Amino acid sequence: MDSSIDEAAALPGDGDGAAADPASGAVESRAREAAGPAPGDSPETSDNPVASDSPVASTGPVVSSSPVVSGSPETSGSPVVSSGPETSGSPVAGGSPVVGGGVERVAGARSAVAPTSLSPSRASDFMQCPLLYRFRVIDRLPEKPSEAATRGTLVHAVLERLFDAPAGERTAPQAKALIPGQWDRLRESRPEVTGLFADDPEGERLAGWLAEAERLVERWFTLEDPTRLEPAERELFVEAELESGLRLRGIIDRVDVAPTGEVRIVDYKTGKAPRAEYAEGALFQMKFYALVVWRLKRIVPRRLQLVYLGSGDVLTYDPVLADLERVERKLHALWEAIRQATETGNWRPRPTRLCGWCDHQAHCPEFGGTPPPYPLPVGPPESGRG
Repeated sequence: MDSSIDEAAALPGDGDGAAADPASGAVESRAREAAGPAPGDSPETSDNPVASDSPVASTGPVVSSSPVVSGSPETSGSPVVSSGPETSGSPVAGGSPVVGGGVERVAGARSAVAPTSLSPSRASDFMQCPLLYRFRVIDRLPEKPSEAATRGTLVHAVLERLFDAPAGERTAPQAKALIPGQWDRLRESRPEVTGLFADDPEGERLAGWLAEAERLVERWFTLEDPTRLEPAERELFVEAELESGLRLRGIIDRVDVAPTGEVRIVDYKTGKAPRAEYAEGALFQMKFYALVVWRLKRIVPRRLQLVYLGSGDVLTYDPVLADLERVERKLHALWEAIRQATETGNWRPRPTRLCGWCDHQAHCPEFGGTPPPYPLPVGPPESGRG
């Protein structure tokens, strides 16, 4: 953008930093990048250390967390990326196909189909545990909504809607006043979340939950100044097809474009900032988005910015073309592994400490469970491959 981006100084070290809680603040990405509320789109992912111990190669160095100078530069209102002809025409919400394949409705019946595209959350799922990817994408096993996940979705909706107001009215009280209405809309669009507070007849837990959403929204105003921002795009669905035929897709929380044309991609997280050793996993999603923007518009974003409302931290990274080329190679390797697993039916579990948050233990061999019958045709392994 302008000098205010370059003036963002590195955050002083504080020992181990904020702990990465695998169960905090991550679900919002998953719930929005699917083109509709799919059953498998609820667990938290943004803070998960999935990439740090992945068998897929790392995508490069990570910069330290940085505070944002109060009063970010005013951006232009011109869009940087549109879904346009490159997309399948799927809106962000409402009855569209689920990202990556899975179970589709065919003439009133449900039939399994092989994955057809890759999103940041689905890529992270496979790196975390191939069997988890299968359960979510192919088997489409249901998952219970969580309070943290739903709160993240609510906060995102509020921050998106706030920019509908004139700049001078984008205040913390005005943002908090949006919460009740957005909660009503969320319950209408996803009735299953109403069950989160079914055992709360007096409404005490719900009141506390809404109060926490208010605190997260209010904290955002200490990190960015919305009166000086005019996002080019909000909740932007993007999709690009690589030369190999691999389709990449996702939803970007916010795109800022400076008067000089420089692009900043911003993502809100309602969890805490990850520890330094897990920062690369957090940035994987942002580099994924940067790759899609580059492939669509031949523009390398000037800055990638993760805003952690749970801890009040901001993680920034300024990518270069070599970063995006590395991410593309990584995704091709990942997609080849997914293709092989799809064709052979060999989806191996990969136990980690994240298993404790998994809804599918009853179906997982690591916990004595049995996966459902594999719903896709299985062929013999390719020559020279296990």
